[in-house]
Amino acid sequence: MASENFSVRSMAALCYRYPLATPVVTSFGRMLSRPAVFVRAEDEDGVVGWGEAWSNFPATGAEHRARLINEVLASALVGQRVDHPARAFETLTKGTAVLALQSGEPGPFAQAIAGIDLALWDLYARRRKQPLFRLLGGLSNKINVYASGINPDGAARTAEAAADRGHRAFKLKVGFALDRDLANLSALRGIVGTGMLAADANQAWSVEQALKILPRLGGFSLRWLEEPISADRPHQEWLTLRSSAPMPLAAGENITSREEFQRALTEDVLGVVQPDIAKWGGLTICAGLAKDILKSGKTFCPHYLGGGIGLLASAHLLAATGGDGWLEVDVNNNPLREGFCGPVATVTEGAVALSDEAGIGMAPDLSSIERYRTV
Repeated sequence: MASENFSVRSMAALCYRYPLATPVVTSFGRMLSRPAVFVRAEDEDGVVGWGEAWSNFPATGAEHRARLINEVLASALVGQRVDHPARAFETLTKGTAVLALQSGEPGPFAQAIAGIDLALWDLYARRRKQPLFRLLGGLSNKINVYASGINPDGAARTAEAAADRGHRAFKLKVGFALDRDLANLSALRGIVGTGMLAADANQAWSVEQALKILPRLGGFSLRWLEEPISADRPHQEWLTLRSSAPMPLAAGENITSREEFQRALTEDVLGVVQPDIAKWGGLTICAGLAKDILKSGKTFCPHYLGGGIGLLASAHLLAATGGDGWLEVDVNNNPLREGFCGPVATVTEGAVALSDEAGIGMAPDLSSIERYRTV
């Protein structure tokens, strides 16, 4: 077995952007392209690990995050010895804390560091010749998944196509005209039958609006309603919704501190908790957090809506954690995801099976997407 202690020979971010024929629509905006920031880390023995940094918004954010990695963060690790990814994560986080505050960009710094963290964990697992989910304590390679990214336009058509590809659980974007939301939910409930159906409002409503809408959603047996109001609304508003909601509430992709997650786990507000490993915390924070979510009696469902490398890492985290949660799988056309998520691309009866190859189990060949590279 290779030594746990290794030297970082190189660290680089590669940014890609795939133009969309059909925009991704949310209640707060439209994505005209799908970006991905892949992170490559190599050690002195030539072992390579891969990660991904969250980069969906704003439209120019992906290139910025790639440059943060290449021009600011990489130099803090290249040539340094690393005995564990967690210590590299803490070194980068503490070493750039003042810079993140000074620039007013704690989010982009956290996302860039998360991408580096994922690459180092993959490298660490490959050096130990273990699949990442087993290194993190997992026993089973099989996880449940759900079809995500179902836009209000053509929702039934998208869901039917996903069902044909093996999906048995679905999440619909809501937060548009109420009649439209209800019609789409009705159509999807017809497709999924008694199976798992969830809805994501993407922080669309005020608490007053949400309280009026909740009773209309009660007849769809939703597994959860995600971010009905802004993640940073006063805690009392979330408590008010919880007391009125006929379904569990879900959030987590926009929680970005240990303290806020701890509050979410100790209080009876969220039934489903959804950290995003490429947006904040990487595996260093979120591996422990995921187990804490289960211990609190809540459901862990990793949030993810990016390229394939981060999706595959999220799959390994869910497999490592166990529980009865689902992995979020965007079902819209995106070669930056489809060609790089390994076995997650093959859904059978609503589940996928990870390989026993070392690390995330896939070494990406980026030549097929070179024409989409921007950094």
